Amino acid sequence: MNGDTLYSIGELARRTGLTVKTIRFYSDRGIVAPTDRSPAGYRLYSIDAVARLDLVRTLRELGLDLPTIRKVVDRELSLPEVAAAHAEALTVQIRVLRLRRAVLTAVAERGSTPEETERMHQLARLSKDERSRLTGDFLDAAPTFAGTMRSMTPELPRNPRTEQVQAWVELAEMSLDPGFRAVVRRMAEDQAAEHARSGVTVPRRDITAAVRDQAGPAVTAGIDPASPQANPIVAQFTAHYAHLLGRPDDVELRRRLVTRLESVNEPRWRRYLQLLAVVNGWPAPESLAPVFDWSVQALRARTRR
Repeated sequence: MNGDTLYSIGELARRTGLTVKTIRFYSDRGIVAPTDRSPAGYRLYSIDAVARLDLVRTLRELGLDLPTIRKVVDRELSLPEVAAAHAEALTVQIRVLRLRRAVLTAVAERGSTPEETERMHQLARLSKDERSRLTGDFLDAAPTFAGTMRSMTPELPRNPRTEQVQAWVELAEMSLDPGFRAVVRRMAEDQAAEHARSGVTVPRRDITAAVRDQAGPAVTAGIDPASPQANPIVAQFTAHYAHLLGRPDDVELRRRLVTRLESVNEPRWRRYLQLLAVVNGWPAPESLAPVFDWSVQALRARTRR
């Protein structure tokens, strides 16, 4: 091709790989206008039509609509600006598709009812502000625990993975469950009571941390919780608990500690922490269930009458 030569639609089709019908369609809409006509009335195009058609094909494959493409090729719109706007629109579409895929996957895996499906769909579609309000309402159910919990607030990323959306939906369902709220409230009240009874204004190491540090090695070593070898280990963390509450290390205190450990070892609370890690993209939390189970067994073995 050279700058003076004019080409028919058939020749443009051979050179661009587009069909004659497609080129005629673009021509009829003024996107690729003919330069002239042959004596027989057929449309003829200049060399510029090839480059224009290549750009049109690229923009169509990228999903731009024809009115926008016409403005771009006529230089009425800046291609970079159009590309940026279209990329943002695609980002929104991708986010919506990910949400739909996550909900449908969860429905398939759970065998959900229509009512459950609708609930999951609504939770997945919540805006960032709506998610924050839901979480805030959940934390308000346990105000004395809120300071600690707010550092573990679920923050769904702008472009979440499918598993993060699924984790958020399950976590949100848990946050709305009155039974789970009661569990968290009880944990908050226990922690607040320990702090209040300690009589100090500075935080002290929580009993669950003390149990983890002292009983963890025993679990790893395979020590029987009912054996004499466990006695000094139990004595260490019960002494810590007695110090926290400002009361003697007796049978009543150890039974209270059993209740406390069973509360933090509640399966739904462990599940909440697992889901929180997925939503926030954190490493999976270490399961302390074996440590708490061991400690509860050890305490019960020493409080039987």
